[in-house]
Parts: sequence; C-alpha cells; structure tokens
Amino acid sequence: MGNMVKVGMADMNICKAPDAITTLGLGSCIGVVLYDIRTKICGMVHVMLPDSTAIKMNDNPAKFADTGIRDMLKMLEKQGVPKSALKAKMAGGAQMFAVKSDNDMLRVGQRNAEAVRKVLQGYGIKLMAEDCGANYGRTIEFYPETQELYIKSIGKELKII
Repeated sequence: MGNMVKVGMADMNICKAPDAITTLGLGSCIGVVLYDIRTKICGMVHVMLPDSTAIKMNDNPAKFADTGIRDMLKMLEKQGVPKSALKAKMAGGAQMFAVKSDNDMLRVGQRNAEAVRKVLQGYGIKLMAEDCGANYGRTIEFYPETQELYIKSIGKELKII
C-alpha cells in the first residue's frame, strides 16, 4: 500500500500506483478522476462550480469543471499519459439543502455533474461510473492499481464503483 495523496477543495493532484488519491467532504462539489489503466497514473480534481466563464476575476482553474479538467489533462500529458488513454469516474454533486425551487443557483450539484459530463464528452473521455446527486456528502478515494473509486458517506455503507 502506498501513500494517500490529498486533494483539497478547488484543488487537483495526480498520483501513480501503489499510491491512492482522496478528496474529503464533497457536497455539491464533484470529485473527478481521470485515469490510465496501462500506466496506473491518475489525476483528481475537486470541482466546485460548473463554468469559469460565468465568474470574473478568477485565478483558480481547479474550481471549475471546464478549466479544472483542462488543466488536469495537461498535468497528465506531462506524465506521458495521452488523452486517448484516459477514462473517468466521478462522485458528488449532492443537493445538500432541501430546496423547492427551479432556481439554477441552488441546483449547483446537479449543474456541476452536467458540466463535468459535457466537458468529458468534449474531450472524448469515457465516463465509466458515477455516484452523483442525492442529499448527502461524500469522501472519495481512488486506487489507480485497481481503478476502484471508494465512496464513503456518514451513515451509509461503503460504495465501490
């Protein structure tokens, strides 16, 4: 068993087996994992918001689905992992508060999940599995050795996708 690489909020990192990578406390945020089965290298980005173009004066690309995934691809390419080799998994995107509303600003989790799917599709990266939505937070760990994404939630059984 290797080290556990941590990814903070609006943050990204990469790791290689036997190490694993984790991010804590995904509410409406999405943890996106891009991984290569052959090299056992992966990257994780903790996305907070769907679209960087809606926000002026932003200097953190990891915060958004579009720029976070773009920059993660660059990091992986520097490690010799071509975009064509990558697959993806994601979790998060919860609706943390009971809201009876069609207000888009309140449906951040759902919008984040949709944005990530769209960005992955744009890059031609296949989304192999996801655990999104519902109303509870998640902590995730990804093991590039086995390509398993562990999803831990308070009061729920461990889920592996």
